[in-house]
Amino acid sequence: MDFRIERGTFAEAVGWAGRALPSRTPVPVLGGLLLAAGAGRLTVSGFDFEAAARVEVDAETGAAGEVLVPGRRLLDICRVLPDGPVSCALEGTRFTVAAGGTEFGMSTLPREEYPALPPQPSVYGSVDAAAFATAVGQIAVAAGRDETLPVLTGVQLRLDGDSMTLAASDRYRYAVRQVGWKPEGDAGGAVEALVPARRLLDAARSLARCGVVRLGLEAAESGGLVGFEGGGLRSVVRLLDGRLPAYGALFDVAGAAVAEVECGALAEAARRVAVVAEASGPVRMDFSGDGSVLLRAGYGDDVAAQRLPAVLSGAEEVTVAFNPAYLLDALNSFEAPRLRLELLGTGQRVLLSALDGEGDGPVRHRHLLMSVRQLV
Repeated sequence: MDFRIERGTFAEAVGWAGRALPSRTPVPVLGGLLLAAGAGRLTVSGFDFEAAARVEVDAETGAAGEVLVPGRRLLDICRVLPDGPVSCALEGTRFTVAAGGTEFGMSTLPREEYPALPPQPSVYGSVDAAAFATAVGQIAVAAGRDETLPVLTGVQLRLDGDSMTLAASDRYRYAVRQVGWKPEGDAGGAVEALVPARRLLDAARSLARCGVVRLGLEAAESGGLVGFEGGGLRSVVRLLDGRLPAYGALFDVAGAAVAEVECGALAEAARRVAVVAEASGPVRMDFSGDGSVLLRAGYGDDVAAQRLPAVLSGAEEVTVAFNPAYLLDALNSFEAPRLRLELLGTGQRVLLSALDGEGDGPVRHRHLLMSVRQLV
């Protein structure tokens, strides 16, 4: 086996497949990347049982074949290769990578012990790659990170007609976003899939410049897989069992006071005053009918405050307080210039939504936060 390829193309392909490499594994071969050359193409694949990544690129193939090489070592080599063509060859159990007068050699891993890669699920539909990446980024911040509650570490995708709804929650916040979606083939009624948030975010960001992402689904009874494909890049992720709690009743904030404020200014003010907030200290927001909101944080002499313009209706004044990190995650996830906050009061939930439209098409983004009872 031998092939010749441009350094940039090779590094990008190895980097993409390397995303599926496990950080730790009791199965040594899962730390390898599978390289397959043939017919002017090179395929690089990585797999850790929970996710697989595969990319196919052009290459000058001298002799076809496959080889399993240590993934982390190949990633490190690609980072330091000089620009220009790269020549790779397999000689017995030794794989060499040469470029610009520099040559690296490495031992190979037993190909016969490498598990079969999961097939790409049948395409269910497609979505604009950039819009999908933005939506996933806005929603994934609300996903949990506690692996003992795996359901809350996922982003729930709901595909219904020409709409895709993404939702995530860690019990203290709940984010929902809708984007346009184009079903394909015999895609019928609504379907749902719970995808690990970290895996989904990684795939969406990597495919953001591909123009269109094609999404495939495999039923849970067949193993539960979701596949993403675009620009020669393919990723397959195993779904989580279960589903998120319904958010319909949570998002019903009838009778709430409504505040309107500049999103960027509010985020900057929250970031500033949060500097003095202690580990468990909240950022307090006092909305008043005089057309302003006062942000405060800290205790005693160690305090910070900033007042901003805000329009309040439905009440003379409302006070809420939030975990600073949760508040900033929510505010930074919006792209619209102005926000609408529906406020039920101290210790109650607050619903944030874009006052102005975000982008083109059927887009809707909402983020629910719980106001803490402890006030500054």
